[in-house]
Amino acid sequence: MVQAEVGEGRTYLVSGPLSVSAAFEGSAEIAEARELARSFLAEVQSVHGLPVSARAMGMVQLVVSELVTNARKYAPGPCLLTLEVSDGAVGVTVWDSEPALPTARAADPDRVGQHGLEIVMAVCRSIEVHREPVGKRIKASVVLADDPGGGVAGHLV
Repeated sequence: MVQAEVGEGRTYLVSGPLSVSAAFEGSAEIAEARELARSFLAEVQSVHGLPVSARAMGMVQLVVSELVTNARKYAPGPCLLTLEVSDGAVGVTVWDSEPALPTARAADPDRVGQHGLEIVMAVCRSIEVHREPVGKRIKASVVLADDPGGGVAGHLV
């Protein structure tokens, strides 16, 4: 057993990493990817006792939706989604077969769409983009519990 997090006089114990993975191939499966994220975080909270704020629940589903949508839109073949809890955050990793790395576009209030990467960058603690031997892997990290002072842990408010 590994001590995962301490809060309000409680210690939460986790044996090994908490993670789930799935492959998605059709655009209709974007809703399934969001549902996988929601049910995974609900289990992290109810079964493993780790705190997951309502904000984190919503942000993880948003990040999953944006990253899986982009993978389905711009890359041929399936994409792979992995969610893993570690260090008080959930890592959202999406692999797809397109080798071109995404870039955030300059702010443009007249642009319709193509804001996914900007959104992910705004709500995550960190984001990494890596080229793989085939395709690319994007990993974003969302903090699970809000700061008791009202801010988001790991961010200045």
